[in-house]
Amino acid sequence: MSAAKSTAGTRRRVKKSYLFEKVVDSWEDFLQLVSADPFRHWAFRGQRDASWQVWSTVSRELRSRHVAPRYWTSQEHRLIWIFQRKASGFLENLPVVADTPHWMALMQHHGAPTRLVDFTWSPYVAAFFALESSVEDAAVWAINAPQLGTFAYGPEFAPAQRPPSPQEVLNSIGVRGKDAVAIGEPYFKNRRVIAQSGTFAFPWDIERPIDEILASQEGVIAKFVLRGRALRKRALGELYRMNITNATLFPDLDGLARSLAFELEYHYAYDPTDGES
Repeated sequence: MSAAKSTAGTRRRVKKSYLFEKVVDSWEDFLQLVSADPFRHWAFRGQRDASWQVWSTVSRELRSRHVAPRYWTSQEHRLIWIFQRKASGFLENLPVVADTPHWMALMQHHGAPTRLVDFTWSPYVAAFFALESSVEDAAVWAINAPQLGTFAYGPEFAPAQRPPSPQEVLNSIGVRGKDAVAIGEPYFKNRRVIAQSGTFAFPWDIERPIDEILASQEGVIAKFVLRGRALRKRALGELYRMNITNATLFPDLDGLARSLAFELEYHYAYDPTDGES
């Protein structure tokens, strides 16, 4: 056998990526894109660094803490059970034990790692989250929720002493397999989900980022790279006028405090950033 044939025989097949990616240089161009087909009914997610992939928080934590992948799903399931047993003293109304999506949404709301990845039905909200604290190119990711299927999980679940695992929940609605991702939210929504017009990407596989999972399917995921200080300045000014701020998206004292950072670069009577090098 020739050397050329030997090399070809060991070459790995590279899976084709169907990720649609576009660099956007103006706020007007971004609005035109997300307001027209095919993207106007998709779900969106803003990230302040365009180089970041779309990992769930539980995946990031498991990776950074060097947990062996064979234990990932069992450790994640254990986390939900621990939260259930210890959160009762802080909650006035407890979800039923078997309502895993509701418990996961609560965990996500309070900063615990879960496989749920925050998205929003509003491209304006996604753009705010992408740009508000960005210092380099930011990104708005979009996923074809109508094609993937959307769900409102609950409110009825079979009685159980322990919560079903996230994969068992997905299996129960027919979403299964390494490349499966569901879009939806618990039937009962908290204030932040309502304020942010929020929904969640709910992947079956937590060993890969969502962008990598969905890029194997045609017409399902897109990435808009928001480039330039002029775009950021124009967008945040317009979003401020629309009352899209941390104070409105996080309707509590923490949100109000978080919103003050933008006030440093904004004033109704003059531009505090004018002449800044």
